[in-house]
Amino acid sequence: MADDNQNQISSRSSRIYDVVIFGASGFTGKYVVREALKFLNAPNSPLKTLALAGRSPSRLSESLKWASAPNPPPKIPLLTADTSDPNSLARIASQAKIILNCVGPFRLYGEPVVAACVESGCDYLDICGEPDFMERMEASYHDKAVEKGSLVISACGFDSIPAEMGLLFHSRQWTGPSAPNRVEAYLRLESDKKIVGNFGTYESAVLGVANADKLVELRRSRPKRARPAIPGPAPSKGSILEHQKQLDLWGLKLPSADSIVVRRTLSTLTENPHGLPGVNESDENRKNREAFWSTAKPAHFGVKLGSKSLLGLFPFIMFGVFLGLLSKISLGRWLLLKYPSFFSAGGFRKEGPSEDEVASATFKMWFVGQGFSDSSWASQGNKKPDTEVITRVMGPEIGYLTTPIVLLQCALVALKERDNLPKGGVFTPGIVFGATDLEKRLQENGISFDFISVNSLSA
Repeated sequence: MADDNQNQISSRSSRIYDVVIFGASGFTGKYVVREALKFLNAPNSPLKTLALAGRSPSRLSESLKWASAPNPPPKIPLLTADTSDPNSLARIASQAKIILNCVGPFRLYGEPVVAACVESGCDYLDICGEPDFMERMEASYHDKAVEKGSLVISACGFDSIPAEMGLLFHSRQWTGPSAPNRVEAYLRLESDKKIVGNFGTYESAVLGVANADKLVELRRSRPKRARPAIPGPAPSKGSILEHQKQLDLWGLKLPSADSIVVRRTLSTLTENPHGLPGVNESDENRKNREAFWSTAKPAHFGVKLGSKSLLGLFPFIMFGVFLGLLSKISLGRWLLLKYPSFFSAGGFRKEGPSEDEVASATFKMWFVGQGFSDSSWASQGNKKPDTEVITRVMGPEIGYLTTPIVLLQCALVALKERDNLPKGGVFTPGIVFGATDLEKRLQENGISFDFISVNSLSA
């Protein structure tokens, strides 16, 4: 086993490129390129070699020029690869330590990239927020990824790093014998201009609802995962719409990928209470990892979209209604995908947001946790939560600024700390990056983690 690990480390170190950005000419991809250029050969950065990959060299060249402005574009290799050409994917995977996949919807285009990375022992990170794709990749490729030494980690964008790292930050505020029972995340998007989402995200949502039955079938076919021990009874499902008094926000319950990814992380942590051992980690890192995960306190978790007014939630409610009514039939899906601006009240459009719209947008994600000042009280009859803790994660626009920031920081951690990460396998980001310095890196790059308050709840 030690010899196998050493062979894989040696193979990884001999690869030409530290990172290949696949889908670098797409709208999200070009923002990822811009973020990557900040760290290419920068002081103390592990990113020394970078290549861009996609179907069209001319479009890759245009993306690089845009991302480099106002400076001239650096000399970076442009590689031709297509999800319909497995040989092209195998070629770039064999040359890279890490592939950052920006080509969605991942349900349609993601699996060939994962397959190529696993086969070659290349690490894979993406910005997917599609539960069906993530869980299918785990079911299909985990064992082989472990064997080949390939780390496959989806949801390394706004879905779901702020939620995962935000919940871990929140968990650490429950000190001593106190423990959370449930944590609700309230996401508020803010801008002095119109907030416009990525059409790829919209398309993924339409296809996800259309194929929801397949995800149910997949879960039924797989072994039950371990469930974490959470003090107190499971909370009621609650209403779809509520007013959060402390934040003065209306909250709309979302069928969020974040809550699913968090649950998978907590299941893996329950099965591995000290976290996942690194492929070649030092004793010091092992002790730090075990100490970090000993502070993690699991909780029931959900996500709600927040707005200062009910009217602000109306477009999202209507989009949800249209999505539920139309996505199950082919004509309905065609209409939804043909006219995204109409069905989302302008929230999504095929051409995406303008640069000014991106630059003006921000997000705030509040984590409101209720639990017990002493976790032993949870077993005493009908004892209700007596403590509330509020924390917050803030950052720039979610799709084109926060997503590239967190994706690049995940990649830099994977490059710099590869010996301290698992040998391989298909995992959620929280269980892989939770005990690393990712939170610190995010803080240094414009995404803040803040403690807000702790309060006693009236009986």
